[in-house]
Amino acid sequence: MSKGIYKLPEIKNEPVKSYAPGSPERQALKQKLVELNKGGLDIPMIIDGKEVRTGNLYDICPPHDHQRLLGHYHQGDKTHVQMAIDAALKAKPAWEAMHWESRAAIFLKAAELIAGPYRYDFNAVTMIGQSKNA
Repeated sequence: MSKGIYKLPEIKNEPVKSYAPGSPERQALKQKLVELNKGGLDIPMIIDGKEVRTGNLYDICPPHDHQRLLGHYHQGDKTHVQMAIDAALKAKPAWEAMHWESRAAIFLKAAELIAGPYRYDFNAVTMIGQSKNA
């Protein structure tokens, strides 16, 4: 283990956005909701960093409106589960050997992306998945 002194970023909650009528954040969220509600999503599995499309498609619909088709996801079977397990086991030694600072940086970057450029994507898919409106 390294005996260095590390400076962690200040831990603080994201500022709460108001989403008040007419606010920029509400407009951005509504735009993303319109985009997602158009449908046409095709969601593959990601196994070992590669997109896997099985052709075994299942509908994605909001819980309150089963007639509205948002898209499809590709359902896997036990062979895909085994492929995912094998890929995880293959990646495990590299992840374990990586310094904790680098692993932490990956999670900090993910948090930065979710709070930044992908905020409205995450908010919109969560709202649709829980039948919420803006």
